[in-house]
Amino acid sequence: MNELIDEDAIGRLRGHLRSAGEGLAFARLEQLGAQLGRGDLGDPSLRERTDLVSAALLVDLPSDYGAASGIIRTALDDPSFAGWTIWPVGETVTTLALASPSHFDDALGLLAELTPRLTSEFSIRRLLEHDLERALPVVHGWTSHPNEHVRRLASEGTRAFLPWAIRVRSLLASPEATVPILDALYRDETDYVRRSVANHLNDLARQNPDLVVEVAGRWLADPDENTAWVVRHGLRTLVKKAHPGALALLGFTPVVVTVGAPVLESTAITLPGSLAFSFALTNEGDVPARLAVDYVVHFMKSNGSQAEKVFKLTSTTLAAGESVTLSKRHALRQMTTRVHYAGTHSLELQINGQRHTRTDFELAL
Repeated sequence: MNELIDEDAIGRLRGHLRSAGEGLAFARLEQLGAQLGRGDLGDPSLRERTDLVSAALLVDLPSDYGAASGIIRTALDDPSFAGWTIWPVGETVTTLALASPSHFDDALGLLAELTPRLTSEFSIRRLLEHDLERALPVVHGWTSHPNEHVRRLASEGTRAFLPWAIRVRSLLASPEATVPILDALYRDETDYVRRSVANHLNDLARQNPDLVVEVAGRWLADPDENTAWVVRHGLRTLVKKAHPGALALLGFTPVVVTVGAPVLESTAITLPGSLAFSFALTNEGDVPARLAVDYVVHFMKSNGSQAEKVFKLTSTTLAAGESVTLSKRHALRQMTTRVHYAGTHSLELQINGQRHTRTDFELAL
């Protein structure tokens, strides 16, 4: 992904801005592109490249927000002014606006204009951090915007734990602040926006689970044909954490089941490999049982203790007395997000939030 902003992409960005800003050479941008092309800067990450391009733009563009934003808006007249270099353009807009607070609202508007060309979800974060109270009414207004990308920006840009983005302390302190935005968008006509709403709700679950259950309950009381999916996706973390309110809202009530011990394909696994298992599940009750079936892997840590992570397996309904055999193959490999260590690991099953039958296996590197 680092190569999404490479010498060619920077060259295209320079061409657009030179056409829009007559008489400006954008020499620093040209120099940066050449440096990346030659490898002078090593192999910066995508985030680092974004910062480098934004720093170059701050040198090449006029320091006056009004003049710089005018050039960017002129560039937007060309539909091909798009792609990953829009990210550093948005960051540049934010930096210039923060240096000239009178342009705060205009900068939000310009980010909304830029977002259909890639996304402004990252660039908006520093404006939210600077003055959330001022920004939120503008952002809420986007929920009725005719462009789906702008509507999505209202939800995605204000997520508490947006991946790749800085944390906005005021959002973390007031998780309820964005609920009106979600209320306005959960029945949006596009899956693109609804998926963002569900992910946003899932973020809020990390801060205030009871608030999320209350919001989801209101949505289910006034649903459309897509609301059930939005709620299920938004409550996925709470279901894994066995939150009683979330489980009940989705119909996963306490059940009487028999859960067979998982049968492992192998109890000794070498990385890279996979944990393959199957188990029997029986509804012992006299009414149908709606089941959220998850599994828990207890990973060995570097200090010899274990840390668990819950994974979704399936949701199913079993008739009274019905049995089913379920199976799963879970890939095990070293990742940047999880380092594996040799030793004893464990597998445990979780049905409607209740834990069953823990089984050990050995992992070798």
